[in-house]
Amino acid sequence: MDVLKQLAIATLMVSVTVLVHFIGLSGLLALIGRYRPSAGRTRSIMSDAAAILAAAFGLFALHGIEIWSYALLYWSTSAIQTFEAALYFSTSTYATIGYGDLVLPANSRLIGAIEGANGIILLGWSTAFFFAVVDRMKLLERELENAN
Repeated sequence: MDVLKQLAIATLMVSVTVLVHFIGLSGLLALIGRYRPSAGRTRSIMSDAAAILAAAFGLFALHGIEIWSYALLYWSTSAIQTFEAALYFSTSTYATIGYGDLVLPANSRLIGAIEGANGIILLGWSTAFFFAVVDRMKLLERELENAN
């Protein structure tokens, strides 16, 4: 695969994963937006916990979809021979761990490098989102306490 083809495929994958991430975060935001501080400390704590867990599991699912998308690309183009190996490579690349025990052939390695950049950006976006969710829960709790 020549460089321009790798760049085109990588650009398409970045576009797809960013779109998936945007739609997923929008859905999580809508779900968490339904959160209302409840009367009573125990119910409020349970509600906070449920919202935070929903955000955490939702983010994990989003990253899973994005990692699996790259794994399917590597496997379907025969850059990596087994799906298990493609998933392992994609996970370590997306998270920028990159053990180096499994590498892409030269005609696909640009896609892998761009997956690493894409993963770190999407992980950072998720971190900011999660921090904002937890911070919002604290703010709503303080408002509830001040109202009483």
